[in-house]
Amino acid sequence: MMIPFTKMHGCGNDYIYINCFENKIENPEALSKDISNRHFGIGGDGIVLICPSDVADAKMRMFNIDGSEGKMCGNAIRCVAKYVYDNDIVRKETLHIETLSGLKKIELHIENGKMKSATVDMGQAILEPFNIPIVVKDQTMQVNYPITIEDHTYSITPVSMGNPHGVIFSDDIHLLDLPTIGPKFEHHPMFPEGVNTEFIQIENRNVIQMRVWERGSGETLACGTGACAAVVASVLNGYCDKNTDIHVKLIGGELIIRYTADTVYMTGPATTVFTGLIDWSK
Repeated sequence: MMIPFTKMHGCGNDYIYINCFENKIENPEALSKDISNRHFGIGGDGIVLICPSDVADAKMRMFNIDGSEGKMCGNAIRCVAKYVYDNDIVRKETLHIETLSGLKKIELHIENGKMKSATVDMGQAILEPFNIPIVVKDQTMQVNYPITIEDHTYSITPVSMGNPHGVIFSDDIHLLDLPTIGPKFEHHPMFPEGVNTEFIQIENRNVIQMRVWERGSGETLACGTGACAAVVASVLNGYCDKNTDIHVKLIGGELIIRYTADTVYMTGPATTVFTGLIDWSK
């Protein structure tokens, strides 16, 4: 089966995008595991299917490297918007994309007839433990909740932006051994559906640095929903302010996040790397 694809990234968070307006993918879980491999496949943090929708301009389905399906991906949804606009599937500067975590509104920033960047209305941050979900006795919002990983106790602030996140503040995120500690957070019994873990270093009230361990993918160069969760947690902990543009510095680039009383806005780039065909049959 020859599958046309487009490699795209948002701040280095790279996925393999497949136009399902024109192609039908029977086994996306296996496809993602095979072609996301950086040595024996195309290479990426997973695959994204761009599908028709009955309620929006397009529907996004995202699968991680391990084949699991994610409900939302902030960097991927900007790339979906770029693909839809640049390829004349829907030529509008305001798009609505259907995801497993609901409809998302995207304002496109156009340069020379192509989408350069976009602002996504990510919706309200979810702070209730049952809805994140996390397993705790107290079902009120948790800030700096103690979590023990082996012999060390961390303070974690849980947030959901359509998928579960745990935010931890650190004096120097660059010294952390994420390949060792990341999986221990991801599979901790406190998080029955796994968790994306963001490690945050505060520069000032408008700038934070972030590294992330994503469930199903490992450490990635960027995470859009994680950047949103990081800013929400930074506001809850008193490090940053609401209704202010917060610059989140990631390994692969920078996102601008604004946390308001009603929603979280994420602004960032989307880049097309290359297109091609892959021969796949399973």
